[in-house]
Amino acid sequence: MTTLSERLQSLHARTLRLRSGQALERAAVYLQHSGKPDLPITYRQLLRGANAYARTYERERIQAGEVVILILQHGEDLIHSFWGAILHGAIPSIMPFLTEKLSPERYRADLSALISVTKPAAVVTYPEFEQDVREALKKNDFVRAVIVTNQLAPQSDPDFGNLSGMKRSPDDIVLLQHSSGTTGLQKGVALSHQAVFNQLDAYGRALNLNDNDVIVSWLPLYHDMGLIAGFLMPILSGVPLVLSSPFDWVRAPYRLLQSVSEYKGTLSWLPNFAYNFCAQKIRDRSLEGVDLSTWRAVINCSEPVRWESHHAFYERFKSYGLKLNALQTSYAMAENVFGVTQSDLSRPPQVEEIDREAFMSERAARPAADNRPAMKMLSSGRPLSNTRVRILDEHGRDVAERIVGEIALQSDCMLTGYYHRADAAKKVFLDGWYLTGDFGYVANGEVFVTGRKKDMIIVGGKNIYPQDLESLTYEVPGVHAGRSVAFGIFDEAAGTEDVVIIAEVDSEDAAQQEEIADAIRRHVTKNSAIALRYVKVVGPKWILKTSSGKTARSANKEKFLKELEAENK
Repeated sequence: MTTLSERLQSLHARTLRLRSGQALERAAVYLQHSGKPDLPITYRQLLRGANAYARTYERERIQAGEVVILILQHGEDLIHSFWGAILHGAIPSIMPFLTEKLSPERYRADLSALISVTKPAAVVTYPEFEQDVREALKKNDFVRAVIVTNQLAPQSDPDFGNLSGMKRSPDDIVLLQHSSGTTGLQKGVALSHQAVFNQLDAYGRALNLNDNDVIVSWLPLYHDMGLIAGFLMPILSGVPLVLSSPFDWVRAPYRLLQSVSEYKGTLSWLPNFAYNFCAQKIRDRSLEGVDLSTWRAVINCSEPVRWESHHAFYERFKSYGLKLNALQTSYAMAENVFGVTQSDLSRPPQVEEIDREAFMSERAARPAADNRPAMKMLSSGRPLSNTRVRILDEHGRDVAERIVGEIALQSDCMLTGYYHRADAAKKVFLDGWYLTGDFGYVANGEVFVTGRKKDMIIVGGKNIYPQDLESLTYEVPGVHAGRSVAFGIFDEAAGTEDVVIIAEVDSEDAAQQEEIADAIRRHVTKNSAIALRYVKVVGPKWILKTSSGKTARSANKEKFLKELEAENK
């Protein structure tokens, strides 16, 4: 098979043979919505729904190789419109849907900016959102069609011989992923059919993916972890997928565990913050009869992984059959389709204790010495079989083992480029190596990711990494993991940056918040190379997150500065 359309046709034919003479075909997806019975979607139903969209794209004269933006919520239309684009040979790109957490004005502005760069031929959305889309399109006359979900061609079995998607070549672009930002609208990562297949083959081998697996996911499909690990991989591998909404998960995270138990789920992916969130929010009353013993891997990915988060998750759910070996890690990015590394599923990921002072001041991951402050580092595993990793200094030279530098990679599943952004693509390659913008180090072949290059704070000529300071705040009683953010603001008088730390706590009591702020200031100053000046302790839900659940440092910095300006008026 050379294209995703051909793989779908093959899977459909295989499931029909497996179920020949029976009333039911094999389900590709079990679609979950809160308050409704789970909806099984067979491969035949998936293809019939996708074919309705493919015929609609044809009716609207969308050509193979043109981009279709999907502005849809979790549900059948999102699944069918995506695969319909694949069958038609168009290039689907999923965008986050407007929610109550996003400013409508900012959302429309971001949508307009995205469309002006991507230049899609069509946008798919709901009738009630059509006017919002058209408002964003006023200055973009290259969009030829706004397709609404109640005006589709009738469903029918696809005629594969006449589908444009069957005529695409392995090197053609098959989809766009947009790297996560405040609303998920940044550079469009263009991926080819062959790059996707190379990733799925290599990552599937690392997981020992097999016919007995069941993937359970709530992850949004506009982010690479959800789109690849929690959507394309199971469907194209013939592995059943249990798929729920990220909004339902946030409101009721226990449903993930209930689904793993009910469907005997074996594989799931979570961002690091979700381990803490589940451990803190899920109550025993929601877990009656839950059995997690079938979970062979729940994989920590998409942000720097923390041993403390794994420990909290394991301690909370081990009495429900969760195995320690099930807690695994990966390092991934859209530019590599998804996985760069994967831990060995036969044992827990490597954990090492390193000297805290050497790490913060010298960027060296030395083993901890007696009577010196230490910090735990959790490995993200080893590179996939088709991927090579280097660690480079600021001059592009390789550094020694256990020295922190920028992670660079090379593989056969790299992006074709940033769509209509050749300038951006040139900036991230060095002699054929992709510069990830992430910092990390290698020890004994294991990759340890430490943070983002763009988040670095420079204080008096010293490089300070906000993740290090945030980790220190989590050691202060009252501050939960994932609920603090550190960034720098420039001090004109001093000629350098000051560090700001904002921490969320459960208490709204001003006196208690001030006590915690003082404790943070003392603890960070004592255990790092800086004298901390600004500490702001706030109530729950102050900190802004990206569309993928990461802490949005630039957005939080902007929010802090606006509040500071208002206070000083």
